[in-house]
Amino acid sequence: MSTHRQALFLYTELAPYFLACVERLVRDHDVEVHIVRWPVNREAPFTLRFADRVKVYERDAYDEQALMRLVHHIAPDIAFASGWVDKGYLKVCRALHKTGIPTVMCSDTAWRGDARQWAAVGASRLWLTRTFSHAWVTGEAQARYARNLGFPELNIRRGFYSADTDRFLPLGERLLAQRVDRWPHRFLCVARYIPSKGHQLLCDVFAKLCDEGLAGDWELWIAGTGELHEEVKRSTSGRHARIRHLGFVQADDMAKVVEQCGVFVLPSTYEPWGVVVHEHACAGLPLLLSSAVGAGERFLEETTNGHRFIAGDSGTLRTMMRMLMMSSDAELRAMGERSRALGAQWTPSEWSRVVMDLMKARREA
Repeated sequence: MSTHRQALFLYTELAPYFLACVERLVRDHDVEVHIVRWPVNREAPFTLRFADRVKVYERDAYDEQALMRLVHHIAPDIAFASGWVDKGYLKVCRALHKTGIPTVMCSDTAWRGDARQWAAVGASRLWLTRTFSHAWVTGEAQARYARNLGFPELNIRRGFYSADTDRFLPLGERLLAQRVDRWPHRFLCVARYIPSKGHQLLCDVFAKLCDEGLAGDWELWIAGTGELHEEVKRSTSGRHARIRHLGFVQADDMAKVVEQCGVFVLPSTYEPWGVVVHEHACAGLPLLLSSAVGAGERFLEETTNGHRFIAGDSGTLRTMMRMLMMSSDAELRAMGERSRALGAQWTPSEWSRVVMDLMKARREA
């Protein structure tokens, strides 16, 4: 029987930034980690690497009874579950919760206060807090949702997502040192090509600025893939000579892209958080974010390290793009320095300390 403490993550979609947090947990706190995961998303086919003492199980290989047996064998000291979409995960957490083991609902869903969310609150309040002892959310709008679901404030933690700061902070330090004399005039968007990400609006606004002679020497690069990739790429604005569609970029190759770009832009109409914002803040890029991007609450100080525009609104996107285009290279560099400083305030080390803090908790906390 292992003498290490055991942490169980009942997960949906894995990403490299989450595994960077898990690796820090294993290295810093002598924990064994067990991850049950759903199949890889075809629109985000990340190459994933797992640290020693991280064991991975495929969710589709276990029915609910087999999953319960697996968890009983692991005997976790704490369990985390991605939201409440998987009924098998919920049954596991309910069983563990009855024994006093901390069970944590992890969520990036922001509170919007619409009828659908109020209905979810009414339907789930009774069973949810019998299933989970704690909620670990990304930000303040998510914490409000957790409170409405019945979690007391003392049992809610923020900061469930963190960028792989060991990867992006050194990159930012290097780029800021290299860019003393000249700042790259290139916007970078990293997002799946799906309707909520706003690629078409971004291309339309940028192409129009170029055609009107208002974009100077600026370019726009977009990294990602998805259902709308070809449609956006082949659209009139998407084919513009100063817009480049890079396709999906693996995490190991991202630095080569970022080092050629000067401003990170995310035009989403729905983006509960957005770890990609944290990543590019750490990399020392000024930020241009829509009002729908949740991570802006932590990593964007308007005018200090970037700008915010109204989600889905071409007029305010155009205005803020122009402001950045008209900024001097020295001003852009100062914005980049502030971005990196904000990004450095939350890391996988802090993330792993939250895990350890929660592991000590009990239902009466």
